Amino acid sequence: MELGGAFGQDHPMINPDDDLPKSAQKLLIPPPLDMLGIDELRSYIAVLETEIARVQAVIAAKDAHKAAAAAFFRT
Repeated sequence: MELGGAFGQDHPMINPDDDLPKSAQKLLIPPPLDMLGIDELRSYIAVLETEIARVQAVIAAKDAHKAAAAAFFRT
């Protein structure tokens, strides 16, 4: 029984790095600020502040989950 050639020829290579979380630096690509006007810069700040609040909420939820798990496994 032949399996169809050498190992890996029939299937694309699996890269375990694809499953790793992406670096925070690669998540946001900042625009060139020198091309933006003052109102656009203020709007950009508002967008960033909204994103910061969203990230802080996720961090708080993860901290609460971690604390609940730690309390559950403490005996």
